[in-house]
Amino acid sequence: MTAQPARQERRAPETASVIHVSSFKPSLVKAVFRDVTPMHVSRSAAWAAASVTRTVLTEIIEGARRAAAEESRNRLMPGDLISATDRNVELEVGGEWYLHSPTFRCRTGDLYDAEGVLVPLRQRRGTRTPSAVAGAHRFEAGVRKLLRSQGAAAVPAMVRDLDGIASVFLTDLARGAAVVVREGGVKRFGTVILGTPDEAAALPFPKDVLGALSTRTGDRRTVGRDDVLAATTMVLFGDLRQLALTEAKVSTRNISASTGNEGEV
Repeated sequence: MTAQPARQERRAPETASVIHVSSFKPSLVKAVFRDVTPMHVSRSAAWAAASVTRTVLTEIIEGARRAAAEESRNRLMPGDLISATDRNVELEVGGEWYLHSPTFRCRTGDLYDAEGVLVPLRQRRGTRTPSAVAGAHRFEAGVRKLLRSQGAAAVPAMVRDLDGIASVFLTDLARGAAVVVREGGVKRFGTVILGTPDEAAALPFPKDVLGALSTRTGDRRTVGRDDVLAATTMVLFGDLRQLALTEAKVSTRNISASTGNEGEV
């Protein structure tokens, strides 16, 4: 099935994002950050990370809803998740979860040992379960709240997949933000442009935004909002990245205006 250009499916940024990012509470976000770094996480950074995660999950749910609607279904199933990622590669995030999900197991490929014997999935995972997967259950309440806010219902297996993707994605985002703090900015960056030869080339990522996020100021002990935004440019691409950045900025600006924490980042 031909991939649909992501830019045709984008929704306008919401001005009331502060209300919506509560699907993933800042306390939960900070707990994820503590799993990967001893650095302090500012309140605005936690809200930004929650907003980015919500944006990603919302786009995945919307893609799955379109797939379900084509089969005249209201309840989302794991197959709808595969359809959504097939149609929009920007939605393929939280890849570590794929090794642990029956939904995506067929995509990871079979692994054989030197004798040509199929290696069981349990052995492939290793003895240590990644923290993002072990803690995935923490996101179930937020996922269900997000589904309700989108007027969607999902079978338990679909909820579990969204739960796992949220956990792995946020963990990746936390690791990226920690790297930004340690390295003093984004040191490595690439641009991927998707499209067919007959399509107009997509606009590159705004240089002014990249310049603002490529270097940082402040101490090396605190993860701030801009560190999370810089990490977002590392883990997302295309229209989804731009949407996530825009909504995160709106959500943290509203929080600062209502709490007076302007100097927190």
